[in-house]
Amino acid sequence: MRILLVEDDPDLADAIARALRAEHCAVDIAADGIDARHLGETEIYDAAVLDLGLPGLDGAGVLTAWRAAGRALPVLVLTAREAWADKVTAFKAGADDYLTKPFRVEELMIRLRALVRRAAGHAQPRITCGALAFDSQTGQFELDGLPLKLTAFEWRVLSQLILRRDVVIERLELLERVYEGDADVDSNSLEVIIGRLRRKIGATMIETVRGRGYRLTCPAAA
Repeated sequence: MRILLVEDDPDLADAIARALRAEHCAVDIAADGIDARHLGETEIYDAAVLDLGLPGLDGAGVLTAWRAAGRALPVLVLTAREAWADKVTAFKAGADDYLTKPFRVEELMIRLRALVRRAAGHAQPRITCGALAFDSQTGQFELDGLPLKLTAFEWRVLSQLILRRDVVIERLELLERVYEGDADVDSNSLEVIIGRLRRKIGATMIETVRGRGYRLTCPAAA
């Protein structure tokens, strides 16, 4: 998952980003509402974590602008504001979830994973594709019932593919959902990751669609 984290407290932003990256997420950070609005309108993210009290443009204003621009990314508001009026304002602006500070990182991750899963059209937390299974609550992959060991980049690619199994994901979109905005990306890096995944889950499961991108193909149930 690639997450946009909008938080003006640098220490808290750093702590949250480290926690998200430890769970294999790619994270871009915006420290004010102006940058947040721009990133949310121009970059591709699986979800956003958005504070309400921001310099430049408050979180509700950022969210309103995103929705007005047609940006449908799931948004979890993370704020110290507990008042009912603030929650109503956030949901009216287009928030999908609301979590107050202080919070547990584990709860933040569970909520984010649920938002991303539902946005991809999956009602159940366990997603399967042949012998491959993904528990979206824990982030764990299994192959033939056994845990599958993946690097962070392999996890990001495979999670994108299984969330949209049997759908072609454009190469550029896959790159944008896997790498952080300031990453120096080698032109062949995605192909290298795909090659490693094929060795781990089977050469035929990930199909290359020439001129477009990649698709995780799931065998029909017997």
